[in-house]
Amino acid sequence: MKKEIVNLLVCPMCDSKIAIKSVVVESNGEIKEGILCCNDCKTQFPIRNYIPRFVPPENYAHSFGFQWNKHVKTQIDKFSGISMSRDRFFQVTKWNENLKGKNILEVGCGAGRFTQIALETGAEVFSFDYSSAIDANLTNNGLQDNLHLFQADIYHIPLQRGSFDKIFCFGVLQHCPAPQKAFMSLIPFLRTGGEIAIDIYDLTFRAFVNPKYWLRPFTKRMSQEQLYKLVQNVVPRLFPIKMWITEKVPFGKYFAFFIPVAYHKGFLPHANKLTYEQLLEWSILDTFDKFAPKYDKPQRISTIKKWFAEAGLENIEVCYGPNGINGRGVKP
Repeated sequence: MKKEIVNLLVCPMCDSKIAIKSVVVESNGEIKEGILCCNDCKTQFPIRNYIPRFVPPENYAHSFGFQWNKHVKTQIDKFSGISMSRDRFFQVTKWNENLKGKNILEVGCGAGRFTQIALETGAEVFSFDYSSAIDANLTNNGLQDNLHLFQADIYHIPLQRGSFDKIFCFGVLQHCPAPQKAFMSLIPFLRTGGEIAIDIYDLTFRAFVNPKYWLRPFTKRMSQEQLYKLVQNVVPRLFPIKMWITEKVPFGKYFAFFIPVAYHKGFLPHANKLTYEQLLEWSILDTFDKFAPKYDKPQRISTIKKWFAEAGLENIEVCYGPNGINGRGVKP
């Protein structure tokens, strides 16, 4: 954590100013280990591995920390050799590729697949996650002058309001206990004229017949270790079957839909460029991602339009996109 960032931090408990109480270890111009303290309520927050921690280690997003620290590099463009994350970032946001001088808030960063793209715009990037996936982000993106990582709760973001020109939140809201409340919690952090971009799973008939929702009542109660071991055993057996049915059987993709493992080739841009081994690893990761989260709450497109309108945003665009529903708006 950079010392100067403390000026933007507030206590998630009472919204008061925070100060650096102690620095245990400092390295590379950043605080590696230390303690932050609220000036009013005196709550203390540790800095561990360069990252301020505003939430307890165990929480409802534990499965995401587990999966992203298992698959640190799997979906990162610079390691996969494809531009899937970059393409999705600019397709959903429609932002300029040069955002130098702007402040961007990334909500729910996971292993940092989109953090990498945001950093390349030259913006100051403030990126957080509720889970220990934030550590995978640090592993992938390292200590950079324009990167500020912290572990925090979407409902209690420890930053000064009105501080950001851009906010984006991809693949997160459906996994929150109250998705609309989570979305609304982001709006106060936009500056006047600031833009927000989100995506969220869509609630259609397809969701009702998706086998993931038949099995989730059982799998989400399993321990992360048990479920991951099951996925590791099952996916390598079912994946080639799903691939063969999808690619060789007439209308096979409709039958293969009911095989409960992830399959990307032919469905996601650039997935055809991945090797079989990469596709299998992505399938293991995304199959676990389907069944592990405590919450999975897709939304109707009409609902998302209503959220943006109720938030008082302007220039609203809501449409279907690569990961469900895309939404964009501007704070007047």
